[in-house]
Amino acid sequence: MLTIIRSRPRGTIQAFPKLVQLVSAQTPASLSQLYLRPGFLLRRAHQISAAVFEDECRELALTPAQFGVLTVLKVHPGLGQSSLARALGFDKVTMLRVLRGLEARGLLDRAPAPSNRRNVSVALTARGAAVLAQAQKPAEKAYKRLLAPLDKTQQAQLVELLQRLTGELEDDARAAFVPPGKE
Repeated sequence: MLTIIRSRPRGTIQAFPKLVQLVSAQTPASLSQLYLRPGFLLRRAHQISAAVFEDECRELALTPAQFGVLTVLKVHPGLGQSSLARALGFDKVTMLRVLRGLEARGLLDRAPAPSNRRNVSVALTARGAAVLAQAQKPAEKAYKRLLAPLDKTQQAQLVELLQRLTGELEDDARAAFVPPGKE
């Protein structure tokens, strides 16, 4: 016997076959509760999202975080390292790790900011811009592949709900999200 996920209005039941197969009647209730919690499902969805992206961008050896950094820098060349971290909602340690990896590959340059030598300015190299251009089609393919299990209405609903969730709970985030120019 399988556990059924109740996510519809009262009296209706929606089962998701692959998830239901994993969470069976033999799964202890405490684990079933864990597996159905929004935080668990969001973390799992993020893992799947990253895996799909990395699979599609494997020839470029690009992660979602690296793609995000390159994308922001294309629009805001010379952005400060701290502002770049906030533009992506990254903590400083994560930002530094991503930047070091991209710099080692010759995809970006870091230098003291002209206005304040204590700050670090980050810019794409020509090679970084070329990799970003090459990544556009695989990134779009990853986006479509990730949302493929949903119809168009569900895709729009998912994005809207995620925007609402992140917007309403932004103050609870461990790292601030501040788009460039909004500081």
